[in-house]
Amino acid sequence: MPEPHPVTGEPFESPVQPGTGWPGDPATGQTTVARTPAGVRRLARSAGSIAELDALVSVCRACPRLVAWREEVATTGRRRSFVGEPYWGRPAASFGDPEATRLIVGLAPAANGANRTGRMFTGDRSGDWIFAALHRGGFATQASSVAAGDGLQLHGIRMTAPVHCAPPANKPTTGEKATCRPWLERELQLSADRLRVILVLGGIGWDATISTARAIGWEVPRPKPRFGHGARATLVTPGGPVELVGCYHVSQQNTFTGRLTESMLDDVIATVRVLG
Repeated sequence: MPEPHPVTGEPFESPVQPGTGWPGDPATGQTTVARTPAGVRRLARSAGSIAELDALVSVCRACPRLVAWREEVATTGRRRSFVGEPYWGRPAASFGDPEATRLIVGLAPAANGANRTGRMFTGDRSGDWIFAALHRGGFATQASSVAAGDGLQLHGIRMTAPVHCAPPANKPTTGEKATCRPWLERELQLSADRLRVILVLGGIGWDATISTARAIGWEVPRPKPRFGHGARATLVTPGGPVELVGCYHVSQQNTFTGRLTESMLDDVIATVRVLG
C-alpha cells in the first residue's frame, strides 16, 4: 500500500519503482536492469556519463542475497520509528556534484538509512557526522540530511561506495563486492579528468579503492599504502595525480567511542579542501 514521502507527502510503494517521482531518483521505467555480474560489467562499461551510471546503479538486481535483504527490510523489516514511511529498497547511487574534483568512498548503505531514503549516508547516524563536517568545511549546503528532497546539495565533492546495496549485518560477501566493483571502476574512469582527491572512510573502503584503481590501470605505490586516519598516497591517473586520504569510518562504533572525533574529521575534510 502506498505511503507518504516524509518531505513531499507523495505516496510511494515500497520498494520504490523507478521513474515514479521519488526525489532524486536517477532512473526511469525504461532504465536497463543488470541482473547478473556479467550484466553489471557490460552496463558499467556502457555508461557514458555520471548521470547514466547513477541510473544504472539504482536499478541493479545482480546480487540475489542483497536484493532479497534490501526488499525485506523495505517491507517487513523496518525500524519501528520509520513505520509509515515508504522505503527506497533499491541500490543507493552515488550522490553529490557530478563535476566534483573530490570523491568520498564509504562502504555500503545502511538498512534503515540509505536503503530507506534512497540517498547515500542520508537518514542515519553516520550521515549526521559526515554531512555536518562537510557543511563546516564548505562542501554541503546544510548540516543535516534526513530525507531525499530535503534541499541538501554538495558542491565540489561527491559520495560513492564499493557496494551500493544494504548488506545483512553490514557485511557484503567477497562475491558481492566483486560484482559491484565495475560500478566503482566506471565512476573513477568517468571522473579521472577532473578528480584530484579521494577521501576513503575505513580500511575496507581503502582496500577496495586501491584494488579498483589498479584494475583500471591507475598507478598505485608499491608496497600497497597502509590505511590509517590521515594516511596519504598518490595515485597516478590518465588525468594526473590523485591524492588518496584515509579517515576512520563515521560509524557509531568509532564516533561513540571517541576513536573518531569531530575535530579529527574536520582536519581531514580541511586536508581534502586544500588538496583539491
